[in-house]
Amino acid sequence: MDTEERDERRLTARREAARLSAEGVRAVAVSWVDNAGISRAKTVPTARLPHAAHRGVGMSPVFDVFTSDDAVTSSPLIGGPDGDLRLFPDLDRLTVLAARPGWAWAPADRYDQDGRPHPACQRLFARRMTERAAERGLELRMGFETEWVVAKDDGSGDWASRGPAYGLTRVTELSDYLLDLHDALAAQRIEVLQVHPEYAPGQFEVSTAPADPVRAADEAVLVRETVRAVSAAHGLRASFAPAVVAGQVGNGCHLHLSLREHGHNLHRDTTAPYGLGPAANTFLAGVLDALPALCAIGAPSPASYLRLVPSHWAGVYRCWGVENREAALRLVPGEADDPDGGHAELKPFDAAANPYLLVGSVIAAGLAGLRDGGGTLPPPVSGDPVGHGDRKRLPTSLGEAVSHLVRNGALKEALGEALFGAVVAVRRAESEALAEYGPDELAEATRWRW
Repeated sequence: MDTEERDERRLTARREAARLSAEGVRAVAVSWVDNAGISRAKTVPTARLPHAAHRGVGMSPVFDVFTSDDAVTSSPLIGGPDGDLRLFPDLDRLTVLAARPGWAWAPADRYDQDGRPHPACQRLFARRMTERAAERGLELRMGFETEWVVAKDDGSGDWASRGPAYGLTRVTELSDYLLDLHDALAAQRIEVLQVHPEYAPGQFEVSTAPADPVRAADEAVLVRETVRAVSAAHGLRASFAPAVVAGQVGNGCHLHLSLREHGHNLHRDTTAPYGLGPAANTFLAGVLDALPALCAIGAPSPASYLRLVPSHWAGVYRCWGVENREAALRLVPGEADDPDGGHAELKPFDAAANPYLLVGSVIAAGLAGLRDGGGTLPPPVSGDPVGHGDRKRLPTSLGEAVSHLVRNGALKEALGEALFGAVVAVRRAESEALAEYGPDELAEATRWRW
């Protein structure tokens, strides 16, 4: 980041600080997401925003090797007490928090003290992969489905609603809560496609509109913190953990994506099977091939594998299908007369994932498919893959997923040595720390980490 860019940022931040102050905002949370999927933050007074935009906010590189329980591990290039980084708030994403009066939020990009991009910054990685796709002529649109369970925050442990799965009863019982959530998200300019009750007791889901990959990841972070804030205002507590109760349907965070090539919708090729243009087919084949390794990114906790069980619509087999909710990759053709319709959904992922790491890694896997052989998707699967003996399971443990990740040269190259090493170190530390836990203990230990 050069001096001219810093000066321009400071001028912009002065205008933004004046606007925020006029709206009653007294402090700004500047946040990043670590490799364990925990959103962390530094806060500054609104009047200090121009300085933060110009000089950054200090932080230690050691956060790249924090685990989800705040233990600290180390990696070949990152770890220990030495060094300092600078958090630079993205002023284009500066958002007044509707459910936290007096506060605003901005996601951060991380640089070293000399203004060079930090090689382990996950948000910069996501942007870099988006730009790499653009160089190939591809534009990606992504969006997340975020699931959570809400409980009473009174020490009772009771779910906020026990109405039936997908039931209108839950909407009735928590109608004020859900209205406040809708209002807060709308005020923050997040386009909501739907909010609905889910399968498990007290469980809900929010789906947001597709956006460019970095913005989609920003919105995933903001959605979670908005749900958390609205829940707290109603005397409730939200859990995004992959397994809230062992043996029960868990919380997913499915990733939806679509592709365009030079402005052309690659999901609307009338000459290709299932409407998938050749580049989209090969891109998705690359993602499908890399899914065992991607599980170490998108299902990053030992608790994630309590959720990834067959016949629970979690997508635990490495296969794809047209509108098949048991396939790991679900193709959604969309309405035939919608020129913008059609996309794919990746189901194995959950909200313990760092969304920036996830979108960047998925893009890297798809681009590797395009670059390394031009493969195509195998035949689709109909029905529950558990009945197809030739379908391969995705990893059944975090350790297995990490083994796939360390063997994936394309992801290692895309992430870079520093970020790759930190991710692997955190995953191994999480596996070791929770290795002796049974399912119930594991779910209980991680229930409120995300």
